[in-house]
Amino acid sequence: MEKLDLRLLRWMRTHGHSPGIESAAKALGKAGNNGAVWVALGLALAVLDPERRESWLICAALGPVAIVLNYGIKLLVKRPRPVLEGLPPLGGAPSSLSFPSAHALSSFAVATAMFRVDPATAGALVFALAISLCRPYLGMHYPSDVLAGALLGIVLGLIVPLSI
Repeated sequence: MEKLDLRLLRWMRTHGHSPGIESAAKALGKAGNNGAVWVALGLALAVLDPERRESWLICAALGPVAIVLNYGIKLLVKRPRPVLEGLPPLGGAPSSLSFPSAHALSSFAVATAMFRVDPATAGALVFALAISLCRPYLGMHYPSDVLAGALLGIVLGLIVPLSI
C-alpha cells in the first residue's frame, strides 16, 4: 500500500502541471485553510436561507471543528509529510504532520452536512473534492492522507446534528 501511495503521489506531482493549474491549486488550498471557505459559505447560506439558518450556522462551525479534530488525529498518528527527491512541495503547511489531510476532512465534513441540509448544494461535494485533490498535486499530502480525511469528513458530516 505504501508503494502505491508513493507512486500515485509521484504521478500527481509530475503530470498535469502548468503555472495556471498550479496557481489554481494553490488558491484552492488557501481557500481551504482552517475551513475558511466553508465558514464563509455556511454564513452566506444562513443569511440567504433564514428558515434553515441554524443548520447553516452549524455547517459554518463544522469546518473549524473538523480542523481541531484533525489536528488531534495528526498528533496521535505522527505521519510526516511526503518528501520526494527533486520535487519539493509547492506550498507551506502549519505542521510537519500529514495524516489525515485537514483540507479533505473539513471540506468533506461540511460539504456532506450541507448536502444533508439541502441536496441542491451537491456542488459543494465537487468543490470539496477539488480542494482535496490539490493537496497531493502540490506535494503536501500522500493520496492516502486525502482519502482518509475525506472518509472521516463524510462520517463527521453524516453524524453531526444539524439542529439544536
